[in-house]
Amino acid sequence: MRQYILVLLTLLAIAGLLLSVACVAPATPEEATPAPPAEEKPPEEVKPPPPAEEKPPQEVIPPPPTQEELPSFPLTVVDDLGREVKIGKLPQRIISLAPSNTEILFALGLKDKIVGVTQYCNYPEAAKAKLRVAGYSAPDIEKVVFLEPDLVLAESIHEKTVLPALENVGLTVIVTSAKSLDTVLHDITLVGQIMGKSKAAAQLVDDLGNRIKAVTAKTEGLTPEQRLRVLYVCWHDPIWTLGSETFIDDLIQKAGGTNIFAEDFEKSRVVSLEAVVARNPQVIVVSGMGATRDLIYNSIKTNPRLSAVEAVVKGRVYQIDGDLIERPGPRIVDGLEQVAKFIHPEIFGTPETE
Repeated sequence: MRQYILVLLTLLAIAGLLLSVACVAPATPEEATPAPPAEEKPPEEVKPPPPAEEKPPQEVIPPPPTQEELPSFPLTVVDDLGREVKIGKLPQRIISLAPSNTEILFALGLKDKIVGVTQYCNYPEAAKAKLRVAGYSAPDIEKVVFLEPDLVLAESIHEKTVLPALENVGLTVIVTSAKSLDTVLHDITLVGQIMGKSKAAAQLVDDLGNRIKAVTAKTEGLTPEQRLRVLYVCWHDPIWTLGSETFIDDLIQKAGGTNIFAEDFEKSRVVSLEAVVARNPQVIVVSGMGATRDLIYNSIKTNPRLSAVEAVVKGRVYQIDGDLIERPGPRIVDGLEQVAKFIHPEIFGTPETE
């Protein structure tokens, strides 16, 4: 028994020895060191594709002008007086005896062929630089002859005296005499035909014709009652106006009005205040230039004998630049559009007041 206890004690001692060794230097499992994290790369910057190389905006180059076909010369044409005129060759030197004809020439790109104009030719600006050879009705014939024009563009006012004088010295003269807006378009076509600018004239006539149609499309269906009575005044003391057979009468009709003297006479004439009052215009259109126009306008508005006229009572007396409405050239359509606003602002919009 004793021997058994000794064995047991020996075993216990050995176990205690082992336990104390374990406490002094415990065997630790190899620490599993985690692999260093993969080096984090910053997210790659998403770069937009390089912008396409910016090109400066391409200049819009108008198409080259349509190639004109020159007419065969000698060329015979008929002017507005019904005269047959023979044009021997393509004119290179032109004298214009009317501002409207000057404007037609410039509009067709013929400024370099103009060698003389009237003192009233002020549009476009370049017209002011041209040599003055005339007032309006009485050109300096000697100066005209000296310039050796191969074409003179005159107007109906020159028919009685100036035309024969020019023909007597052998000059070629075309006379324009517009009695309607259609005649104005015809005159543009005629000048284009003579000058080898038929295609340019056709384009201009087409543009102007479309603008005229834009107005008449809104006025041609008006009833007689809707067509307001219109007095056109180009002088006040005494009152000068225009009747039928004039392009201004045609313009008033196309603008949706009725010329109050259209049935009384043709062309221009002096009328009495009594005649104006009796016809009681609903719209009065005053034309003229600058201070002259203001003078006529104020005279009409303040004349006590016209104070009961409907146009004066309702404040429907308007001014218009005489150059827009009294020159039968390309700008006559500007005049039409303005007068349409005077007569029918409910259709065309309120007119600008000066």
